[in-house]
Amino acid sequence: MAAPPSMEEPLLGGGNGEEKKGGSSRLAVVAEVRKQLYLAGPLIAGWLLQNVVQMISVMFVGHLGELELSSASIATSFAGVTGFSLLAGMASSLDTLCGQAFGAKQHRLVGVYKQRAMVVLGLASVCVAAVWAYTGELLLLFGQDPEIAAAAGSYIRWMIPALLAYGPLQCHVRFLQTQNAVMPVMLSSGAAAACHLPVCWLLVYGAGLGSKGAALANAVAYLANAAALAAYVRLSPACRSTWTGFSSEAFHDLVGFMRLAVPSALMVCTQHHTHEIL
Repeated sequence: MAAPPSMEEPLLGGGNGEEKKGGSSRLAVVAEVRKQLYLAGPLIAGWLLQNVVQMISVMFVGHLGELELSSASIATSFAGVTGFSLLAGMASSLDTLCGQAFGAKQHRLVGVYKQRAMVVLGLASVCVAAVWAYTGELLLLFGQDPEIAAAAGSYIRWMIPALLAYGPLQCHVRFLQTQNAVMPVMLSSGAAAACHLPVCWLLVYGAGLGSKGAALANAVAYLANAAALAAYVRLSPACRSTWTGFSSEAFHDLVGFMRLAVPSALMVCTQHHTHEIL
Protein backbone atom coordinates (compact mmCIF):
# COMPACT_ATOMS: atom_id res chain seq x y z
CA MET A 1 0.00 0.00 0.00
CA ALA A 2 1.42 3.39 -0.97
CA ALA A 3 2.46 5.68 1.84
CA PRO A 4 0.42 8.85 2.29
CA PRO A 5 1.88 11.85 0.48
CA SER A 6 4.12 14.18 2.46
CA MET A 7 2.44 17.49 3.28
CA GLU A 8 5.82 19.18 3.66
CA GLU A 9 6.68 18.85 -0.01
CA PRO A 10 6.18 21.99 -2.14
CA LEU A 11 3.20 22.37 -4.45
CA LEU A 12 3.50 22.26 -8.23
CA GLY A 13 5.91 24.69 -9.75
CA GLY A 14 9.36 23.65 -8.52
CA GLY A 15 12.31 22.61 -10.67
CA ASN A 16 13.64 23.87 -14.00
CA GLY A 17 11.93 23.85 -17.37
CA GLU A 18 13.19 20.43 -18.40
CA GLU A 19 11.82 18.78 -15.25
CA LYS A 20 8.37 20.15 -15.97
CA LYS A 21 8.13 18.46 -19.35
CA GLY A 22 6.85 15.04 -20.27
CA GLY A 23 6.78 12.32 -17.65
CA SER A 24 8.14 14.45 -14.83
CA SER A 25 5.30 16.92 -15.21
CA ARG A 26 2.69 14.14 -15.24
CA LEU A 27 4.20 12.58 -12.10
CA ALA A 28 4.09 15.95 -10.35
CA VAL A 29 0.40 16.33 -11.25
CA VAL A 30 -0.40 12.83 -9.96
CA ALA A 31 1.48 13.50 -6.73
CA GLU A 32 -0.40 16.76 -6.20
CA VAL A 33 -3.77 15.10 -6.88
CA ARG A 34 -2.95 12.37 -4.34
CA LYS A 35 -2.05 15.02 -1.79
CA GLN A 36 -5.31 16.91 -2.35
CA LEU A 37 -7.40 13.73 -2.11
CA TYR A 38 -5.58 12.64 1.04
CA LEU A 39 -6.65 15.90 2.67
CA ALA A 40 -10.09 16.36 1.10
CA GLY A 41 -11.40 12.80 1.58
CA PRO A 42 -11.26 12.69 5.40
CA LEU A 43 -12.44 16.31 5.63
CA ILE A 44 -15.53 15.57 3.55
CA ALA A 45 -16.26 12.40 5.52
CA GLY A 46 -15.79 14.19 8.85
CA TRP A 47 -18.09 17.04 7.82
CA LEU A 48 -20.82 14.64 6.70
CA LEU A 49 -20.55 12.57 9.88
CA GLN A 50 -20.84 15.68 12.05
CA ASN A 51 -23.97 16.83 10.21
CA VAL A 52 -25.63 13.41 10.17
CA VAL A 53 -26.06 13.60 13.97
CA GLN A 54 -29.00 16.01 13.85
CA MET A 55 -30.58 14.09 10.98
CA ILE A 56 -30.52 10.87 13.03
CA SER A 57 -32.25 12.66 15.92
CA VAL A 58 -34.99 13.95 13.63
CA MET A 59 -35.46 10.44 12.21
CA PHE A 60 -36.00 9.07 15.72
CA VAL A 61 -38.50 11.84 16.45
CA GLY A 62 -40.32 10.96 13.22
CA HIS A 63 -41.47 7.71 14.84
CA LEU A 64 -43.17 9.59 17.67
CA GLY A 65 -45.83 11.37 15.62
CA GLU A 66 -46.52 14.12 13.12
CA LEU A 67 -46.49 16.93 15.68
CA GLU A 68 -43.14 15.84 17.07
CA LEU A 69 -41.64 15.50 13.58
CA SER A 70 -42.91 18.90 12.45
CA SER A 71 -41.67 20.67 15.56
CA ALA A 72 -38.28 18.94 15.52
CA SER A 73 -37.77 19.77 11.84
CA ILE A 74 -38.59 23.46 12.35
CA ALA A 75 -36.47 23.62 15.50
CA THR A 76 -33.52 21.99 13.72
CA SER A 77 -33.77 24.46 10.83
CA PHE A 78 -34.06 27.39 13.24
CA ALA A 79 -31.06 26.11 15.21
CA GLY A 80 -29.02 25.80 12.03
CA VAL A 81 -29.87 29.32 10.90
CA THR A 82 -29.37 31.11 14.21
CA GLY A 83 -26.74 29.01 15.95
CA PHE A 84 -24.77 26.22 14.31
CA SER A 85 -24.04 28.03 11.05
CA LEU A 86 -23.03 31.13 13.02
CA LEU A 87 -20.54 29.22 15.16
CA ALA A 88 -19.18 27.29 12.18
CA GLY A 89 -18.68 30.54 10.31
CA MET A 90 -16.90 32.21 13.20
CA ALA A 91 -14.67 29.17 13.67
CA SER A 92 -13.72 29.28 10.00
CA SER A 93 -11.63 32.36 10.77
CA LEU A 94 -9.15 29.90 12.30
CA ASP A 95 -8.48 28.62 8.79
CA THR A 96 -6.78 31.93 8.11
CA LEU A 97 -5.21 32.66 11.49
CA CYS A 98 -3.95 29.17 12.32
CA GLY A 99 -2.92 28.53 8.73
CA GLN A 100 -0.78 31.67 8.64
CA ALA A 101 0.78 30.95 12.03
CA PHE A 102 1.53 27.32 11.19
CA GLY A 103 2.99 28.26 7.82
CA ALA A 104 5.21 30.89 9.45
CA LYS A 105 6.48 28.28 11.98
CA GLN A 106 4.87 30.21 14.85
CA HIS A 107 3.43 27.01 16.23
CA ARG A 108 2.61 28.29 19.72
CA LEU A 109 0.29 30.91 18.21
CA VAL A 110 -1.80 28.17 16.61
CA GLY A 111 -2.85 26.99 20.08
CA VAL A 112 -3.40 30.55 21.31
CA TYR A 113 -5.70 31.31 18.37
CA LYS A 114 -7.71 28.17 19.10
CA GLN A 115 -8.17 29.18 22.73
CA ARG A 116 -9.15 32.71 21.69
CA ALA A 117 -11.74 31.30 19.31
CA MET A 118 -13.16 29.10 22.06
CA VAL A 119 -13.60 32.16 24.28
CA VAL A 120 -15.35 34.18 21.57
CA LEU A 121 -17.54 31.28 20.44
CA GLY A 122 -18.44 30.56 24.05
CA LEU A 123 -19.69 34.13 24.51
CA ALA A 124 -21.58 33.92 21.22
CA SER A 125 -23.17 30.63 22.31
CA VAL A 126 -24.55 32.24 25.46
CA CYS A 127 -26.17 34.99 23.38
CA VAL A 128 -27.65 32.47 20.94
CA ALA A 129 -28.93 30.33 23.84
CA ALA A 130 -30.83 33.35 25.13
CA VAL A 131 -32.53 33.66 21.72
CA TRP A 132 -33.30 29.93 21.64
CA ALA A 133 -35.07 30.20 24.99
CA TYR A 134 -37.78 32.27 23.24
CA THR A 135 -37.96 30.27 20.01
CA GLY A 136 -41.61 29.36 20.57
CA GLU A 137 -42.63 33.00 20.81
CA LEU A 138 -40.50 33.94 17.78
CA LEU A 139 -42.09 31.23 15.64
CA LEU A 140 -45.54 32.52 16.60
CA LEU A 141 -44.53 35.94 15.29
CA PHE A 142 -43.76 34.31 11.93
CA GLY A 143 -47.23 32.75 11.80
CA GLN A 144 -46.40 29.17 12.74
CA ASP A 145 -49.08 26.94 14.22
CA PRO A 146 -49.19 27.57 18.00
CA GLU A 147 -48.98 23.89 18.90
CA ILE A 148 -46.01 23.29 16.60
CA ALA A 149 -44.31 26.51 17.76
CA ALA A 150 -44.61 25.47 21.42
CA ALA A 151 -43.24 21.98 20.73
CA ALA A 152 -40.39 23.41 18.62
CA GLY A 153 -39.52 25.82 21.43
CA SER A 154 -39.30 22.93 23.87
CA TYR A 155 -37.16 20.87 21.47
CA ILE A 156 -34.65 23.64 20.80
CA ARG A 157 -34.27 24.45 24.49
CA TRP A 158 -33.10 20.88 25.00
CA MET A 159 -30.59 21.48 22.18
CA ILE A 160 -28.84 24.30 24.05
CA PRO A 161 -26.25 21.89 25.55
CA ALA A 162 -25.45 20.78 21.98
CA LEU A 163 -24.86 24.42 21.03
CA LEU A 164 -22.41 24.86 23.91
CA ALA A 165 -20.48 21.75 22.82
CA TYR A 166 -20.53 22.62 19.11
CA GLY A 167 -18.28 25.68 19.45
CA PRO A 168 -15.31 23.85 21.05
CA LEU A 169 -15.77 21.01 18.56
CA GLN A 170 -15.45 23.34 15.59
CA CYS A 171 -12.38 25.03 17.11
CA HIS A 172 -10.64 21.68 17.54
CA VAL A 173 -11.54 20.64 14.00
CA ARG A 174 -10.06 23.82 12.49
CA PHE A 175 -7.02 23.60 14.77
CA LEU A 176 -6.18 20.11 13.51
CA GLN A 177 -7.19 20.82 9.93
CA THR A 178 -4.64 23.63 9.56
CA GLN A 179 -1.94 21.15 10.64
CA ASN A 180 -3.07 18.60 8.03
CA ALA A 181 -4.23 16.26 10.82
CA VAL A 182 -7.45 15.24 9.09
CA MET A 183 -7.67 11.54 9.96
CA PRO A 184 -8.37 12.12 13.69
CA VAL A 185 -11.25 14.43 12.75
CA MET A 186 -12.82 11.78 10.52
CA LEU A 187 -12.34 8.94 13.02
CA SER A 188 -13.71 10.85 16.00
CA SER A 189 -16.70 12.09 13.97
CA GLY A 190 -17.39 8.54 12.79
CA ALA A 191 -17.21 7.14 16.33
CA ALA A 192 -19.52 9.89 17.63
CA ALA A 193 -22.06 9.29 14.85
CA ALA A 194 -22.01 5.53 15.46
CA CYS A 195 -22.53 5.98 19.20
CA HIS A 196 -25.28 8.51 18.55
CA LEU A 197 -27.65 5.77 17.41
CA PRO A 198 -27.76 3.78 20.69
CA VAL A 199 -27.59 6.96 22.80
CA CYS A 200 -30.55 8.41 20.91
CA TRP A 201 -32.54 5.21 21.40
CA LEU A 202 -31.75 5.11 25.12
CA LEU A 203 -32.80 8.72 25.70
CA VAL A 204 -35.89 8.65 23.46
CA TYR A 205 -37.29 5.24 24.42
CA GLY A 206 -35.23 3.86 27.31
CA ALA A 207 -35.41 6.99 29.46
CA GLY A 208 -38.83 7.94 28.08
CA LEU A 209 -37.80 11.50 27.20
CA GLY A 210 -39.31 11.36 23.73
CA SER A 211 -38.34 14.22 21.44
CA LYS A 212 -36.49 15.92 24.30
CA GLY A 213 -34.17 12.92 24.48
CA ALA A 214 -33.44 13.17 20.76
CA ALA A 215 -32.47 16.83 21.18
CA LEU A 216 -30.28 16.04 24.19
CA ALA A 217 -28.57 13.21 22.32
CA ASN A 218 -27.08 15.80 19.95
CA ALA A 219 -25.20 17.29 22.89
CA VAL A 220 -23.84 13.89 23.88
CA ALA A 221 -22.52 13.28 20.35
CA TYR A 222 -20.90 16.72 19.97
CA LEU A 223 -19.40 16.60 23.46
CA ALA A 224 -17.97 13.11 22.88
CA ASN A 225 -16.51 14.22 19.56
CA ALA A 226 -14.93 17.34 21.08
CA ALA A 227 -13.57 15.35 24.03
CA ALA A 228 -11.95 12.81 21.71
CA LEU A 229 -10.25 15.53 19.68
CA ALA A 230 -9.16 17.36 22.84
CA ALA A 231 -7.56 14.14 24.11
CA TYR A 232 -5.77 13.69 20.80
CA VAL A 233 -4.45 17.26 20.91
CA ARG A 234 -3.26 16.77 24.48
CA LEU A 235 -1.59 13.38 23.96
CA SER A 236 -0.43 13.31 20.35
CA PRO A 237 3.24 14.15 19.66
CA ALA A 238 2.07 15.79 16.41
CA CYS A 239 0.48 18.63 18.42
CA ARG A 240 3.27 19.04 20.94
CA SER A 241 4.57 22.26 19.40
CA THR A 242 1.15 23.82 18.73
CA TRP A 243 -0.52 23.00 22.04
CA THR A 244 1.47 24.08 25.08
CA GLY A 245 -1.42 24.41 27.52
CA PHE A 246 -3.87 27.17 28.36
CA SER A 247 -2.58 30.72 28.16
CA SER A 248 -3.86 34.10 29.31
CA GLU A 249 -3.08 35.34 25.79
CA ALA A 250 -6.38 33.79 24.75
CA PHE A 251 -8.15 36.78 26.33
CA HIS A 252 -6.06 39.35 24.45
CA ASP A 253 -7.22 41.13 21.29
CA LEU A 254 -10.70 39.60 21.27
CA VAL A 255 -11.94 42.55 19.23
CA GLY A 256 -9.28 41.89 16.61
CA PHE A 257 -10.41 38.29 16.39
CA MET A 258 -14.01 39.43 15.99
CA ARG A 259 -13.05 41.61 13.03
CA LEU A 260 -12.18 38.44 11.15
CA ALA A 261 -14.76 36.11 12.73
CA VAL A 262 -17.83 38.25 11.98
CA PRO A 263 -17.25 38.54 8.19
CA SER A 264 -16.44 34.81 8.09
CA ALA A 265 -19.70 34.06 9.89
CA LEU A 266 -21.69 36.30 7.55
CA MET A 267 -20.23 34.54 4.53
CA VAL A 268 -21.13 31.08 5.84
CA CYS A 269 -24.54 32.13 7.17
CA THR A 270 -25.54 33.75 3.87
CA GLN A 271 -24.94 30.49 2.04
CA HIS A 272 -26.66 28.41 4.72
CA HIS A 273 -29.68 30.67 5.18
CA THR A 274 -30.51 30.62 1.47
CA HIS A 275 -31.37 26.94 1.78
CA GLU A 276 -32.92 26.94 5.27
CA ILE A 277 -35.33 29.82 4.59
CA LEU A 278 -37.14 27.63 2.07
